[in-house]
Amino acid sequence: MERIPLLLHACCGPCSLEPVRLLREEGFEPTICWTNPNIQPIDEHDLRLRTLQAWARDVAHVNVIVAGDDREAWERGVAPRGFDREARCRACYALRLAESCRVARERGFSHISTTLAVSPYQLFDTCGEVLFALAKAHDLTPVWRDFRPHYPEATTRSRELGMYRQNYCGCRFSAAEAAIERHEARDARKAAKAAHAG
Repeated sequence: MERIPLLLHACCGPCSLEPVRLLREEGFEPTICWTNPNIQPIDEHDLRLRTLQAWARDVAHVNVIVAGDDREAWERGVAPRGFDREARCRACYALRLAESCRVARERGFSHISTTLAVSPYQLFDTCGEVLFALAKAHDLTPVWRDFRPHYPEATTRSRELGMYRQNYCGCRFSAAEAAIERHEARDARKAAKAAHAG
């Protein structure tokens, strides 16, 4: 059976593991599209890209297209939304998926998807809305799947492969939010331990 070519926007290596496997099982042949101007600092961006490229080349045998990373557009269109997470993430999804759709049309793909549907930390419904709207505008077929149930498998597999795993989505706002959440969780554990000891 001939596979259906599909352009898969990827945010990182670990989040690509299960979507590539599952989409292939469905009869698609993904090509990964990297466009993530949200990832800061640049060293983090480059490390995530290298991790993805090494896995794609050596393990998954999937092609990777490095598309545009318009950081100025991100600063203009996304950063002003700051810690308003819903507005910030919606604008960020739109910027990255619009570039992915542009690449899909340019390269002759008819189907598009994203690995953002893997992480339980993403705004799943918001991302789906953005993907459907942009796919329609570019005359593409969105392949929207809930990959979140496979997140534990992706976590386990990425650790087994020795892949770099990040602890925040990518932008400086998400890094701050993740740090706060980690501190709050740590403080809750300390309080619970103290209460148990008392």
